[in-house]
Amino acid sequence: MRALVYTQPNEVQLQQRPMPQAEAGEVVLQIEAVGICGSDLHAWHGHDPRRKPGLVLGHEFVGRIAESAATGFDVGTRWTGNPLITCGTCEYCVQGRDNLCANRTMVGMTRPGAYAEYMSIPAASLIAMPQDLSSRSAALTEPAATAWHAINLTMRALVRPVHECRVLVIGGGAIGMLAALLLRHLGAACVTLAELNALRRDAVARHAGCETIDPRGAPPADGAFDAVIDAVGAKATRNQAIAAVKPGGVVMHVGLQDWASEIDMRRLTLAEITLLGTYTYTTADLRATVDALARGAFGDLSWVEERPLDAGQQAFLDLDQGRCAAAKVLLRP
Repeated sequence: MRALVYTQPNEVQLQQRPMPQAEAGEVVLQIEAVGICGSDLHAWHGHDPRRKPGLVLGHEFVGRIAESAATGFDVGTRWTGNPLITCGTCEYCVQGRDNLCANRTMVGMTRPGAYAEYMSIPAASLIAMPQDLSSRSAALTEPAATAWHAINLTMRALVRPVHECRVLVIGGGAIGMLAALLLRHLGAACVTLAELNALRRDAVARHAGCETIDPRGAPPADGAFDAVIDAVGAKATRNQAIAAVKPGGVVMHVGLQDWASEIDMRRLTLAEITLLGTYTYTTADLRATVDALARGAFGDLSWVEERPLDAGQQAFLDLDQGRCAAAKVLLRP
């Protein structure tokens, strides 16, 4: 089969790889579409020591079962899935917080991912979806669930309901775009998105219908927002988020561009700001997100770009160099 393989920093190559086999309790999916995630781009740069050369990346997928070694998962049916392979027995799994599973592994990190014609995965990780749901929508389940999880946690911490709130989203990548779309769907009083790339600002304004700003020339006003979603996670955006949120407001930290940096702990304390971190999504979030996508809660997704798998290297280059207006690029094997 053909697979797009991470070979060295800043390079993926189309190669021939052996067909995966379905071990007991697993299925082999014929991949219909797979998204390029920011974490894949991070790995492509050689910045993720967990993802080593020779690995097939890709964890945002939809596919059709080509082989099944699991009861109740029929050949020919279509599924998306949870790329986090969880144990099901630790304290987090039994609490329904399986994204924090102490024993988790991951598709596209510890086992071959979906940048290939076929991929194996435990059947327990599959997420049911309407069989007529478009491949584009289904492949957006994973990143949309990340936004869904983050905004649900944010809303729990808000003093007033979200439809009364002014919200700032920092970053116009896939998570930022999807967060803006979901906030608009939920009726947030005002949504502003800060993004450096003019192409992406235009795309967000057109498809999410919210105000966009270039924070270099028009930084968000200090203390103006009830909630801030930092979908970048750089030193500068963390500082921007803490400055922009109102006293008593909520900062949701999603992105991890910089793994560590100082923040203004004095303002965080004196202004009683709630700072939350979030990691991916739960299985319940994924199921709810499939339903939301099927209902059109994230819009028509016309901003998503699709390319063939053999154009994968160019897609990575275009995303890295800011030449792509689309917040999400899907590859189609």
